[in-house]
Amino acid sequence: MRSVEEHIDRILASVPQPDSIELALLDAQGLLCAEEIVSDVALPSFDQIGIEGYAVRSADVDTATPEDPAMLAVVGEADAGARVVASIAAGMAIRVTPGAILPAGADLVIPMSWTDRGVARVAINRSAPQWSFIRRIAEDVAPGETAVSVGTPIGPAQVGLLAAVGRERIHVRPRPRVVVVSTGDELVDVGITPGVGEMADVNSYALAAAARDAGAEVYRAGIVSSDKRRLLETMESQLLRGDLLVISGGFGTGSFDVVQEVLGELGDMDFARIAMSPAAAQGFGRLGVRNVPTLCVPGDPVSALVSFEVFARPAIRLMLGKRQLFRRTVQAISGADLDSPAGRRHYRQGRIYRHPDGGYIAEPVGDTGTHLLHGMAQANCLIVLGEDATHVAAGDPVTAMPLLITT
Repeated sequence: MRSVEEHIDRILASVPQPDSIELALLDAQGLLCAEEIVSDVALPSFDQIGIEGYAVRSADVDTATPEDPAMLAVVGEADAGARVVASIAAGMAIRVTPGAILPAGADLVIPMSWTDRGVARVAINRSAPQWSFIRRIAEDVAPGETAVSVGTPIGPAQVGLLAAVGRERIHVRPRPRVVVVSTGDELVDVGITPGVGEMADVNSYALAAAARDAGAEVYRAGIVSSDKRRLLETMESQLLRGDLLVISGGFGTGSFDVVQEVLGELGDMDFARIAMSPAAAQGFGRLGVRNVPTLCVPGDPVSALVSFEVFARPAIRLMLGKRQLFRRTVQAISGADLDSPAGRRHYRQGRIYRHPDGGYIAEPVGDTGTHLLHGMAQANCLIVLGEDATHVAAGDPVTAMPLLITT
């Protein structure tokens, strides 16, 4: 059997790096910046008032105390948005509000609470160092300075900064288009009551949700026919649509398997058994005229989701340009006895929580059946047991892969 790492390496080595695209600023949120954003402007673009108070000359107030306040003539007001620059000379002050242009001649703003709030004349009870409470020109970003670097995730702060430097559109790494397909004559779509021998198409929904959670743009192709001609037509059209294709179910080891036959006509598909449990049967290849990476995962819901976590999610994050391809793991204490098949890496759904004395506890949830989705829905982690571990006793250390954050 092939190791988990070997199969991951095959997939990641074949995943293309999509070209960057230009998007409107808000549409770029959540993606990685693909260009060096250099500011053409200064931020702030002028010396700006930082607090409500009085703009003064520091030399006029440097000895002010409550017992001996500095008395200055108030010669005007400066509000945010005013286009005319006021000015002061010795012995003068101007009442100012945050965001206003610093009056010419002033080099200090005295907070209102340090004064008697005078209108014609103001008594200033204390001083501060020169340039206090003033937002200096270019102190945030200078012209020619990099505002946002290549590879930076575009979040709310980056959106605000890009807007401040005047960028309406930027180049980003696009969301990869992931197509999810379910195969199997026993499947019916959600909303249709399954008849005898039929079951609802769980995987196209679950895998589409997992791909979206990983950051992809998702197309759920749904159930495809096992008729060779129709299957071939469907696959050809979906390969033109997506950057990554995920197929669940419908493949095995028989030489007459129709899915394997069709995929083999579209490109080089490699089906192998991986040293993992569940989801040992896996397939990967590059298909169609665009050599689209294609993953085949087992049809059992738990196996399909575990396969996605281990193989598809890192591929999507690589296509997004993320540095962290894999979910972070934590060391925990097992909350129960666990058994694992020899020679295989075992992924067991579990719940992880903090121990009152510190650290984490991870305990299994649900049964080990790969068709039992209820346990997977209750899990917030995968407990990962290495290939050499056949039994872990309660209280022993284990590795846990958190899937989501819970309270």
